[in-house]
Amino acid sequence: MNKEYRSLLELSAKVGSDPSLVQAAGGNTSVIVDGIMWIKASGTWLMNAKTADIMVPVQLPPLLDAIANADPSAERARSFVDQANNPGGLRPSIETTVHAVMPQKVVVHVHCIHTIAIAVRLDASQILQTRLAGFNWAYVPYHRPGLPLSQAIAGEIDGQTDVVILGNHGLVVAADTVAQAEDLLNNVCSALNATPRTPTNPESFNKAELLSRAKGSEYKLPAYERTHHTARDETSLQFAAGGSMYPDHVIFLGVGVTVASDGESAHDVCTRLQQTAEHAPTLILFPGIGALIHQAADAAKEALAQCLADVSALIEPGAELYYLSEQQNHELLNWDAEQYRQAMNKNPGPYATIASDR
Repeated sequence: MNKEYRSLLELSAKVGSDPSLVQAAGGNTSVIVDGIMWIKASGTWLMNAKTADIMVPVQLPPLLDAIANADPSAERARSFVDQANNPGGLRPSIETTVHAVMPQKVVVHVHCIHTIAIAVRLDASQILQTRLAGFNWAYVPYHRPGLPLSQAIAGEIDGQTDVVILGNHGLVVAADTVAQAEDLLNNVCSALNATPRTPTNPESFNKAELLSRAKGSEYKLPAYERTHHTARDETSLQFAAGGSMYPDHVIFLGVGVTVASDGESAHDVCTRLQQTAEHAPTLILFPGIGALIHQAADAAKEALAQCLADVSALIEPGAELYYLSEQQNHELLNWDAEQYRQAMNKNPGPYATIASDR
């Protein structure tokens, strides 16, 4: 096994185990070895990189030709997999073309909460000019993940660009070695780091009141205590209620969030929504009280519910945000590549567990 490949697995597992960088099956890493780009498989979890076969070999030269020619086959990238070295038949990440257009050998893409908290703002570019001074960076406004995003990145970077901030999405860093990529990731995240808000009266959390709102419904307390913060901080609640801020929220939690009216129980909320919603909401926020999550929520949904709280708490009061449009939400929910990732995510493996801290 190539040394850099082993190093990438080590870094992938480390990054994938940090919820401030990666949530659930989000994020992906790659390394080029002898003309083959090894990239995380769609729907797999980076945290499992050392314990499971999660990497897919992709033939890079023909894929780059397909991207340059706007060939639709580049979108899924399955036609470019070296199947002889892919015994599990895994699909390459939906972000394979994003990695391919970066000129460096190692690419790390994460959904860093500190990055997203800036990347959802209308003034993201101005903030980044100050925070990333000294870095070779580029900012790319929101495009659907996959080929549209890759083409947008290719139009913004040059041979020196090794940091890309993706509007409403996350962060990409690239280098010629895994060690350099890790250092760059740490330095960029440090430059973008901010202090989150906490609920005004954290000691006033009323678990009994929240449980009473769950009676007679299919809802329960979320696995992570921080998930409640979205509902218990007025500013965070305002941002969350404004709409969908980033793709994985839409994919795992649905469009936007559901906010209960004064005095409503979870049962009341579902009854109210029966006429307009196709499905019961995954997450319900009770202003000033906390959150309830559907009993069917898996580890990925729990992780993204916590991510919503983490991102919202990092956005400065008064910030103006860019929310995904109805059309952008629709194309994410009806995209075959994302439906496949959802199906794969339902069986993430023994290490994708929930450590409850409620």
